[in-house]
Amino acid sequence: MTFEPNNPMRQPELDAMASAARCTARNRRGLPCGGPAVRGRRTCRMHGGTNPGAPKGNRNAWKHGARSAEFQAVVKAMRPGSI
Repeated sequence: MTFEPNNPMRQPELDAMASAARCTARNRRGLPCGGPAVRGRRTCRMHGGTNPGAPKGNRNAWKHGARSAEFQAVVKAMRPGSI
């Protein structure tokens, strides 16, 4: 039996992995990380490529709406004697 380093059926997958964009983060020696970058980003998953951060603007402030003006108006209308 001869040793075959790569399964020929998986060669297209290996070629795609080898040609993937690489992480641009630098290590302590000043060299690039070289890991595969997350799709749409310049860095790998280890260097902050997976999480885009908090939502932009005021979208992060909305929790559940129980204290919103609209909900308070509904509660006030449901109270006895408010009609």
